[in-house]
Amino acid sequence: MSEPSRTVEVERKYDVDGSTPLPSWEAIPGVDAVTEGEPRALDARYFDTASGDLARAGVALRRRTGGPDEGWHVKGPRTGDGRIELGWPLGESDDLPPQVAEFVAQWTTAPLIPLARIENARTAYLLTGPDGVVAEFVDDRVRGTDLRLPAGLPAPAPREWREWEMELGPAAPADEAGRSAFFLAVERAVAAAGGRVSPSGSKLGRALGF
Repeated sequence: MSEPSRTVEVERKYDVDGSTPLPSWEAIPGVDAVTEGEPRALDARYFDTASGDLARAGVALRRRTGGPDEGWHVKGPRTGDGRIELGWPLGESDDLPPQVAEFVAQWTTAPLIPLARIENARTAYLLTGPDGVVAEFVDDRVRGTDLRLPAGLPAPAPREWREWEMELGPAAPADEAGRSAFFLAVERAVAAAGGRVSPSGSKLGRALGF
């Protein structure tokens, strides 16, 4: 298996109703154009130990199919405004690849169990400027299933919701002031369309009822 990909994820999440129209990005600094929406069918399973070792460390581990970055992903602890995400190819089986297990061992070597399944009908848009991709905006319709099954109890019903995410791209402002101005303009556009800043930190947390 090849060396993992490495990205720094800086994003904002927004809650939105099922019928809310998409925002207008005309007032976003540095953005000249927006691509047509690209549909993606994503299906992810998240893992942790029975005692939640990864969650306590601020780490998320998932196996996701669909989309341009399908594979095994480890999202590291949040540092400042972002968090590092590493990615490995899916491999030939559903089992945790040795390279991923070796990396996760810095937080835990205990057995990993499924936590949740998150199915996501995503439409992705690239916001571009003179120097390339400023950000990626995604419109997500999510179905989250809690896979933790208490003995003797029925499985909980899946949770469904819609959310938006805006993640900075390689041509995004590199300085703190520029990023703040960018996200302020995004939040104004989101609010004008009827969206709101999400109180949930992640899809996993929401699927598990946090």
